[in-house]
Amino acid sequence: MAFTVTVLGSATPYPRPDAPCSGYLVRHEDTAIWLDAGPGTLAALQEHVSPAELDAIWISHLHADHVADLLPAVYALLFADVRLRRPIPLYGPPGTAARISAFLSNTGRAPIEEAFAVRELHDGHRTRVGGLRLETVAVSHGFPAFGVRITDGARTFAYSGDTGPCAALATLAAGTDLFLCEADSIEPSAEHLTPAEAGRAAAGAARLVLTHLGHTVTARDAVRLAAEHFPGPVAYAAPRTVFRV
Repeated sequence: MAFTVTVLGSATPYPRPDAPCSGYLVRHEDTAIWLDAGPGTLAALQEHVSPAELDAIWISHLHADHVADLLPAVYALLFADVRLRRPIPLYGPPGTAARISAFLSNTGRAPIEEAFAVRELHDGHRTRVGGLRLETVAVSHGFPAFGVRITDGARTFAYSGDTGPCAALATLAAGTDLFLCEADSIEPSAEHLTPAEAGRAAAGAARLVLTHLGHTVTARDAVRLAAEHFPGPVAYAAPRTVFRV
């Protein structure tokens, strides 16, 4: 049975032409999960599924380059031609509902609960979406931020979200078939990983895919630097790429 991750976008900190910010579509049989909703990813998502066909949305943290497209998604789901059968489960950090509502408020609070059934994440949060099990792991990004492990029982995919070096990365990567990991820049940081650090963090994974590359590093150099510390296959999360878990 198919278990795939489609890259909707991987740019940071703002979208470029044909390169949305962070966002991924996880699919397993009839299940579809939108993983992070950076600017530009709502349009890219619709190349594959309608927003109304999503079984869940999962947000790693509340920086705009990972969450901003939830705002136009509310308009699509409530005020346009998209027909929503029920509010979409939206898993996000504490404060997700308040953040979206505050931005969309005009004369009063925006009725986002008609679009999203918001459920706040915490370290160790577990849930099932269709045939997939999701486990959330807190990472180090200066404020509440999370990575996630997603499994169908036979294969496991993990996503780092945005994070600096931390012990949680070993938990995320351990025993995974595919580890999607940020590698923001060449310079070490407490909030982001270098490609070399991403390579070391992926030690427990079978394959590594680098995403969220900043403007100081090219995809080719990032893959080369990560491969110096990771023995398995290393790839770059180019938009529209589909990875089989």
